[in-house]
Amino acid sequence: MLASLLIGPANVPPVQSLRALFLADDPLMALVMRELRLPRSLLAALIGAGLGLSGAVMQGYLRNPLAEPGLLGVSGAAALGAVITLQTGLASTFALALPMAALLGAGLAVGLLALLAGPRGGSLTLILAGIGVSAFAGAGVTLVLNLSPDPFAANEALFWLMGSLTDRSWSHVALAAPFILGGMALLATQARALDALTLGEDAAASLGIDLVRLRLVVMLGLASVVGAATAVAGAIGFVGLVVPHLLRRAVRARPAALLVASALGGAAMVLAADIAVRLIMPERDLKLGVLMAIIGAPFFLHLIFRHRLTQV
Repeated sequence: MLASLLIGPANVPPVQSLRALFLADDPLMALVMRELRLPRSLLAALIGAGLGLSGAVMQGYLRNPLAEPGLLGVSGAAALGAVITLQTGLASTFALALPMAALLGAGLAVGLLALLAGPRGGSLTLILAGIGVSAFAGAGVTLVLNLSPDPFAANEALFWLMGSLTDRSWSHVALAAPFILGGMALLATQARALDALTLGEDAAASLGIDLVRLRLVVMLGLASVVGAATAVAGAIGFVGLVVPHLLRRAVRARPAALLVASALGGAAMVLAADIAVRLIMPERDLKLGVLMAIIGAPFFLHLIFRHRLTQV
């Protein structure tokens, strides 16, 4: 977090940056630290922690090491809401129109998931429903961009979909923080249930775990975290897949212990990646989502290959 506050394209000594942050003796530098770097760093930490925790919960709930938060289609639905707002011009009416529309899209996705999966559907039903919602949202985004009469708006939407924390302000922090922190708190309450689920659904039910309630809480928590993260930063993938894998051995594969570790690891990963995009080709504005995909995609392929070897 401290490194994220101190490192940037401008070559400013750390002592001067800290003095500007806490003492405001340099008005211009204080503006940079307090209104640009601090909200950006807080958002990076919040989003990383939320996505890391969500990935650990998703893998624990589905008992599948290849599961990740985007599997439910919430991020795709949030992206659809944002793209519609950009294409209709609503995003230019007031600053928070885009993230609010993205949150609305995430909320509608949860309702559709609940409708498709039903109150007592199993994990497979939930996965299939999520794939359906994700495919529908992806088709919607493509259709909106394809039919866009304004090439500049379409270009803006494409840049937003790449994922970035550039130019994020305190208003974005205020909008996203309640949903991310609330969703994380909701997911953290299910630590005991996730531990019990490692024994199987029947064994977990015999231990007093309400599986219907567990699924509902997981859906709501994931939607809140992923929807809010996508709303303010665009599509940032692979955090929820990579981080739990890197930390699973350190906590001896216990789902409950992995939750806190994944939250901290996710925050560190997104903060580090955001520092990297500021330093790597700063004049070209490398997108955070692009860098995460470059890091995460090879790791995902490695996981698939290793998983295949264990099945032989």
